[in-house]
Amino acid sequence: MLGSKRQGIAVWLTSLKFARQLRRFGNVHYVSKKMKYVIFYCDQEKVDDTIKKLHTFPFVRDVKPSMRPFIETEFQNAKPDKAKEYDYKMGI
Repeated sequence: MLGSKRQGIAVWLTSLKFARQLRRFGNVHYVSKKMKYVIFYCDQEKVDDTIKKLHTFPFVRDVKPSMRPFIETEFQNAKPDKAKEYDYKMGI
């Protein structure tokens, strides 16, 4: 498991008493009491199978995988423009 790629999954539940059952699928990271959802992480290779299993449970409303591993986080123009930087310092 060390060094393996992980991906987040958001699961909306009918009741939060079922949130503990999701621990067997991966590492539970966050539980929202107000909106009744759970964020947990599992291996990227197991995401599709895990989502299919979660849809079979009657207490699961919706399941969405995180798209973060597929979004590029290195940007083309990382250096700020000198003219804009000067305007920011002046408070314009």
